[in-house]
Amino acid sequence: MDHILQREFKFEGHTIKYDVKGQGEPLVLVHGTPWSSYNLRHLIKGLSQRFKVYYFDLLGYGQSDKPDADVSLGVQNRLLDALIREWGIEKPYVVGHDFGGTTVLRCHLLNKQRFKKMVVIDPVVFSPWGSPFFKHVNQYEQAFAGVPDYIHKAIVEAYIKTAAYQELSEETLLQTIGFWTRDKGKAGFYRQIAQADMAFTQEIEEKLAEVDTPTLVMWGEEDTWIPVEQAYRLANAIPQAQLSTIKNAGHLVIEEEPETLIQSISTFLN
Repeated sequence: MDHILQREFKFEGHTIKYDVKGQGEPLVLVHGTPWSSYNLRHLIKGLSQRFKVYYFDLLGYGQSDKPDADVSLGVQNRLLDALIREWGIEKPYVVGHDFGGTTVLRCHLLNKQRFKKMVVIDPVVFSPWGSPFFKHVNQYEQAFAGVPDYIHKAIVEAYIKTAAYQELSEETLLQTIGFWTRDKGKAGFYRQIAQADMAFTQEIEEKLAEVDTPTLVMWGEEDTWIPVEQAYRLANAIPQAQLSTIKNAGHLVIEEEPETLIQSISTFLN
């Protein structure tokens, strides 16, 4: 695999893997679930032509540690805040997808982290959310964690495919699934779903009007995980937010239409 994170940061006793690419003003990329910075590779490549891009794997994801511990949204904003302080960057640009977008908003609103501009892509914000699969795993986490490996792999693959409107390449599927089928990945996959709690989004719903950073809301028009109607609701809730919807893309727009994202993000940030 080409996408190897070379640098490490210790966060509350756990190893977080990260890397930096490019030159220019600092820009932080934050992935969501069940993804990793691997799924941001197209954005990393494109945006690092104009920015110094910082990217990492959330606690419990990708190449970072997958401990039997709290890996929920409740901890990820603290991790993002700690990393920004570790990197010594002030008011970076920030882009977050899915739970990564939620993490960005939580970091801004709860940790009072200052960003120059924010881009959130298909984030989870408004309750209620969570598919029937999410709710089922929440109730039967240990039963799922104990299924045979071949069944687990089939579950992950089927789940990931529902995030995309366009067909994903075999390489993308292979690499994305791989993080959840090795190195404590199976238990980690069901753990992060079981720990998903609407309390973490309800915490920021009522604070959205306090966002004082220029914000771009982006959304795949064919998103079946979080319908595009939520994009308009979010853009209306954040003062003076801009909205951009992407045609022929689902929730995994970062894999489906990366060039469209790169162009729109670059225009907004500049």
